[in-house]
Amino acid sequence: MNVRLAILAASALLLAACTTQPTPLQGTFNPITPRDASAADSTGASVRWGGRIVNVEPQANRTCFEMISTNLGSSGRPYWGSDDTGGRFLACRTGFYDPAVFEKNREVTFVGRVDGYENRRIGEYDYRFPRVEADVVYLWPVRETVDVVSYPAPWPWWGWW
Repeated sequence: MNVRLAILAASALLLAACTTQPTPLQGTFNPITPRDASAADSTGASVRWGGRIVNVEPQANRTCFEMISTNLGSSGRPYWGSDDTGGRFLACRTGFYDPAVFEKNREVTFVGRVDGYENRRIGEYDYRFPRVEADVVYLWPVRETVDVVSYPAPWPWWGWW
């Protein structure tokens, strides 16, 4: 019985290791979303936000990313659970990040602190963007899409639909 319990515990640990976050994304963060931060002053809050790139703006000594926020999975990777997003935000980091690599719709996760707000226009709408001074910029690999082909069941007791 103890052997079975040990094997079960080891299996659980191995599976948990597969879903851990990359080291730069680990830590404890404020649970606010960019939408929450734009409604109330959250300056100084330590956050881990992610989403898809809308625009990349290289500047003289830093690069700023305009992002549309999405939920983060257990690994810290952004995912689209529904059409409801967490709002938009800006994330800036010292250095040059090439817009050809950090292209529109790529998934990125940032770790940093909310350091202020910027008012910008999205079309004709005035939008208040929370701005994150990023310590970590984590670009995720492009997700591969797989076409699943299903065939009818070969045996009558499985059905022929």
